[in-house]
Amino acid sequence: MNSIQLWTLLRQLYPVAAFLGGFVWDALTIGQRIRVVDFWRLGAFLLGAALLTLWLARRGARGVAAPVTDQSLRSRCRSLVWQAPYLLLQFFFGGIFSALFILYFKSSGHLGTWLTAAFLGALLIGNEFAGDHYGQRFTLTWALFALNAILLFNFALPHALGSLNPLWFYASTAAGLILTLLLRWLAPGRPGRSGPAWSLAGLLTLAFSFDMIAPVPLVKRQMAVGQEFVQADGIYTLQIERAAWWQWWRDQASTVHVPEGGRLYGVSAVFAPLGVTASLEHRWETHAATGWRLVYRRPFQSTGGRDRGFRGYSWVLNPPPGDWRFIVATQDGRTIDVLRVKVERGAPPREEVRIQDFN
Repeated sequence: MNSIQLWTLLRQLYPVAAFLGGFVWDALTIGQRIRVVDFWRLGAFLLGAALLTLWLARRGARGVAAPVTDQSLRSRCRSLVWQAPYLLLQFFFGGIFSALFILYFKSSGHLGTWLTAAFLGALLIGNEFAGDHYGQRFTLTWALFALNAILLFNFALPHALGSLNPLWFYASTAAGLILTLLLRWLAPGRPGRSGPAWSLAGLLTLAFSFDMIAPVPLVKRQMAVGQEFVQADGIYTLQIERAAWWQWWRDQASTVHVPEGGRLYGVSAVFAPLGVTASLEHRWETHAATGWRLVYRRPFQSTGGRDRGFRGYSWVLNPPPGDWRFIVATQDGRTIDVLRVKVERGAPPREEVRIQDFN
């Protein structure tokens, strides 16, 4: 392999290596919850992206053309220097994207929020192959900047205010869009169009109204249903039925046995950052001929700061056999997670029972 082929191969592998390296780094450093230092780091990335975008717009308005390249080492070095700002902008966008994707992924608990997380993941991968087009197609740059700003503000504002009021989602979405429009207004020549940024803000607002945005910064830590619930010395214990060996993705069996007149308990642990209070609720629903029907709802107030999550419990008495859903959600209707089980009469085999702790 000669030097030209090696250079071409490295340029092709760079996006994949940058994507995997950045994703693994964020997965290891962010963990289960976002910290204040993470906000400062992501805010610095957003500021860097804003300043770099303005600089690229100024360079384009001055008419500075890309250098003509040939096969010489000097020419390739000049080309690399020219592309460096685009790679740096790609790094800023990718750093924000990968961190937010991980956090939204960990906060997702049902199909709608999983779809939103998958959308963010697709944009994350697309960002790794779009670096050369940021300066040439400023419409793409404004759209991605708006998305980064909106998602970051969606996290930062509730965290800073210690409240999960839905008003802060709309306020942070508007703030991210306004920041993008302001940058475009300041950019020399105002390159590109702002329409896609408006569309993304509208799409996220619509997804929020359909409960497709994870209730960040809340993260589900544990969730289970079972019997013989005990609360003693600050520890919750619950008897649950083991999942079959081939159901490796489940923490417990999809079928629970409840004796006549017995109680079916549900326990959840939800993490919230220190200083954040959240109005949560447990909902028990059963499937009837007309669809899912609410049987019992128990609201409660949670406080943040506990690493293992704020714990809550509830129960239904003598649940009839059939399909059931145990839901933990915010009281304004945003779903954190859903656990579906089938209730049958009788007692579970003793060898299929285990005790789960909620410390």
